[in-house]
Amino acid sequence: MEELSFSHSARERAGGTMKMAIVGVAASGNLEVLAERILPGTDCQVEIRTVAKGFGAVWDAVVADFVERYSPGGLKFSINDGGARPDTVSLRLAQAVRLVKEGGQ
Repeated sequence: MEELSFSHSARERAGGTMKMAIVGVAASGNLEVLAERILPGTDCQVEIRTVAKGFGAVWDAVVADFVERYSPGGLKFSINDGGARPDTVSLRLAQAVRLVKEGGQ
């Protein structure tokens, strides 16, 4: 198991009022994402536990792209990865932000 952590500063704070959201399932080829509104201002943190070792540079690129696209300021993401592809990671992160912003509607 490899553990990675990335901190970014987003352009703006994530909208909405939901305190947390969970998407996905930690199974082979997928991942689960917990998004929590616990950080100040535009801070964004992504913590990853993954079974696929040696892909830190890929995770770094996917997380940086996600922060640039969605500006999830104030959110901490905890990811349990079961070997998901980068496009699945991006999808799950986007789903988590949407739920936090829209309240699951």
